[in-house]
Amino acid sequence: MRIHVIANDGLTLSRGAPARMTEGEIAIASKEELHAAPLSGNRLLALWNALPGVEKRKKVGDRAALIDQLWTAIEALPEPEPQSDAKRPSKQGEVIAMLRRPEGATVDEVASAMGWQRHTVRGLFSGTLKKKLGLTVASAQEERGRVYRIASPERA
Repeated sequence: MRIHVIANDGLTLSRGAPARMTEGEIAIASKEELHAAPLSGNRLLALWNALPGVEKRKKVGDRAALIDQLWTAIEALPEPEPQSDAKRPSKQGEVIAMLRRPEGATVDEVASAMGWQRHTVRGLFSGTLKKKLGLTVASAQEERGRVYRIASPERA
């Protein structure tokens, strides 16, 4: 069931009854509920003018007709994209993944992948990875420069 929540800052769509409502919010699920809602003419006008793709109005005119048009426009709004439950990996996690690869990573590779400066990467290596997390960060000079790797637990 689509439930629309009218708040001071606009209109939101909920797939079910909202868990909690703040003062001034009104939940509506039908045109009849919108007609019965205690909304002033100015608030109805503001809701109408906030909708995308509608011709803006300056006056309320016939209140019942405005509410009918408002409900039709609200129902025509597309369903919002469902929010993903997958959490984006942290930048620290991404750096650790880079260092756990067999080829490892250089400071410059990490800096460009994360959009960081080189001293930030070195600080992460020594402060966070070594001291705070207790990881063993090994480095070796190779053709592409100094390459850093996190030693796997069986090799440490």
